[in-house]
Amino acid sequence: MSIKSDKWIRRMAQEHGMIEPFVERQIRGEGAAPVISYGVSSYGYDVRCADEFKVFTNINSAIVDPKNFDEKSFVDVKSDVCIIPPNSFALARTVEFFRIPRDVLTICLGKSTYARCGIIVNVTPLEPEWEGHVTLEFSNTTTLPAKIYANEGVAQMLFLQSDEECEVSYKDRGGKYQGQLGVTLPRT
Repeated sequence: MSIKSDKWIRRMAQEHGMIEPFVERQIRGEGAAPVISYGVSSYGYDVRCADEFKVFTNINSAIVDPKNFDEKSFVDVKSDVCIIPPNSFALARTVEFFRIPRDVLTICLGKSTYARCGIIVNVTPLEPEWEGHVTLEFSNTTTLPAKIYANEGVAQMLFLQSDEECEVSYKDRGGKYQGQLGVTLPRT
């Protein structure tokens, strides 16, 4: 298995639609207009989150249960920024739509800019032949409100290519998150 470079990522995005929309170089804000970087990096792709958020709230004193998650535990927010309450979390989705090749495992990691502020992005794999918008999970580990910026970099995707295709892909087994388009809640 090998990690793939910017050259491979560009080719896969342009020839196979692996990432749409695709930004072929890293975009960085400068001067009076700072932007948290996104686009192709040396060995990965920095994704942006869309302006659709689900912010966790416990106004109903719910129990967090992945087998029976209560959708009323979230407040929907559509904005250029999302404020996550202290010791809470929010869900968002990537701007980018992914189509992962059958011989590739993709790993989503948080960006250090957010981690250095106590905002953690859940590490999650995108399995071979998975496709859709990635639902991102942001945890605010601080005792203060935390801000997430839409349409700016929030996480990095690393692409690991195997020397052989998997026997059964995510698509083959009908994975429960296949083809998700918006912020997707837990499913069993």
